[in-house]
Amino acid sequence: MSDRIALEQRYGATNYLPLPVVLSRGEGVWLWDDEGRRYLDMLSAYSAVSFGYGHPKLLATLTDQAKRLAVTSRAFHSDTLGPFLAKLCEITGMDRALPMSTGAEGVETAIKCARKWGYVVKKVPEGRAEIIVCAGNFHGRTSTIVGFSSEAQYRDGFGPFSTGFRAVPFGDARALEAAITPETAAFLVEPIQGEAGIVVPPEGYLTECARICKKHNVLLIVDEVQTGLGRTGKVLAIHHEGVKPDGIIPGKALGGGLLPVSAFCAKESVMGVFKPGDHGSTFGGNALGAAVGLTAIEVLFDEKLADRAATMGAYLLKRLKSISSPVVTDVRGKGLLIGVELDPKRVTARKFVETLLKHGVLSKDTHGTVARFAPPLVVGREELDWAVERIRDALKEYGPVYERAA
Repeated sequence: MSDRIALEQRYGATNYLPLPVVLSRGEGVWLWDDEGRRYLDMLSAYSAVSFGYGHPKLLATLTDQAKRLAVTSRAFHSDTLGPFLAKLCEITGMDRALPMSTGAEGVETAIKCARKWGYVVKKVPEGRAEIIVCAGNFHGRTSTIVGFSSEAQYRDGFGPFSTGFRAVPFGDARALEAAITPETAAFLVEPIQGEAGIVVPPEGYLTECARICKKHNVLLIVDEVQTGLGRTGKVLAIHHEGVKPDGIIPGKALGGGLLPVSAFCAKESVMGVFKPGDHGSTFGGNALGAAVGLTAIEVLFDEKLADRAATMGAYLLKRLKSISSPVVTDVRGKGLLIGVELDPKRVTARKFVETLLKHGVLSKDTHGTVARFAPPLVVGREELDWAVERIRDALKEYGPVYERAA
């Protein structure tokens, strides 16, 4: 293990600080390191591996399609892209879909589309279109996106940044309305802020945002890259409130844990501003990605994984909240997207996830105080019970642990 880590550290850029484990195999919700030790994956690559490792139907699609046709230029049509786009529009309720690869690319596509809509449809003066975002947002790592991040490290050393973004507090619909001007083209928002620490907004927040955006002729664009495809207990997180935005960005799980696949899906009145040559991607919409993406959606519905996430998520949340520890200050989340807030005076989140690693649980810290738990949606109650006991064992290393009274 140490040799492989040393090799990566010698030749890789130091833009990550991985936990000291070298993974070599995965099956279902389990991972094994190069020395044969088994771990329960409670991160699932930030929802990219929502269907677990080695799902037979997804692997069959990947191998069969790769043998037949993988990548061609988008200068030509493929026999897999049309069915994939049709299914994407069906599940999102949108009219058109523009396929990309990574989540950040999907967000960049939405930004370009919203700006052009502002000029072509809303008649915002050229060069003045503005997009409102939320403090604490995480929409990707490109230079445009980090430019409107409120996290100092994400911005440090990467300017000058693109103008045209204004941040408001997350979960505060009144702040959104107060920030809107005649030059506001769109409001870009995550239904739940993941990187900020699994921050769940007040009930009805998205419904009120939708009302405000419609009132002021502002596009509501929802980033479902991490929350989409069943993660929160619904197919899309917006379905908890029945909100229909103007644009939706799915990603991560859309690639079935095998490929990077994302998209920007929008109403005809929004996507219609794009003309041939306005935007594109060499790999976005490739035949292999489209085939795997279509199968991922089929697996989501055939196996009722959104319902499973709702049931298993409620169970996991209840079990985690039953743990009484001076280290834990809050437990929150929705579906199988849960954050455990830790008292930094007692232990940093990084130190805690390192302790979890020793107990056989893979997690990731964020903001120094939160450990994230988001296992593959195929996880069962037995695996969750196993995980909770290991989490309890890890907490015991930093203070007494009791069962909280119901």
